[in-house]
Amino acid sequence: MAVAEADRTNLSPAVATQLRTAQDLFIRRWGEMGQTWGINRTMAEIHALLYVVAEPLCMDDVMERLHISRGNSSMSLRALCDWGIVRRLHKLGERREFFESLTDVWDMFSLITAERKRREMDPVLETIRECRRMLDEKTIGKQAARGREVQLTRERLAGMEEFMEVTNKIFQQFIGNARSGLTRVVRVLLKAF
Repeated sequence: MAVAEADRTNLSPAVATQLRTAQDLFIRRWGEMGQTWGINRTMAEIHALLYVVAEPLCMDDVMERLHISRGNSSMSLRALCDWGIVRRLHKLGERREFFESLTDVWDMFSLITAERKRREMDPVLETIRECRRMLDEKTIGKQAARGREVQLTRERLAGMEEFMEVTNKIFQQFIGNARSGLTRVVRVLLKAF
């Protein structure tokens, strides 16, 4: 395979082999990191492959390179497209779809942050608010709401809600424009220290 790639890219076989080895190492580590973040390993590996190669790949190329099934490849590519970090492309004269990753790391970070916030933080924040409403005077009555355990739970929920709202605002900085958002957050944090 490395020799065929060398022929296509005008690289010597030794350089093509080294390139492939470096790409495979990056793909494997990215997959491991994704897995520790709760992202499907195959999905992370496909993303890494599309990010690190020079040309868009079709699903058959992805399956062959990563030794994965069509179903796994299809589901992972669809999810990556839904996240907005991979795009579908159509080449003139080709029936197959091709896929490429965004290459701007800041854009990817912004999209991933927004999606993780939507999927993970927003539901937790809504649950905290619902829990607080469940322990509100209007819901359980004044007498019950004054109970030590209820007050303690409400205080802790309020503290967590405040923390989640602040974290939410920080994430909002990244969603619009990751580079300038990160710069603003870093400046504020550096002043605090």
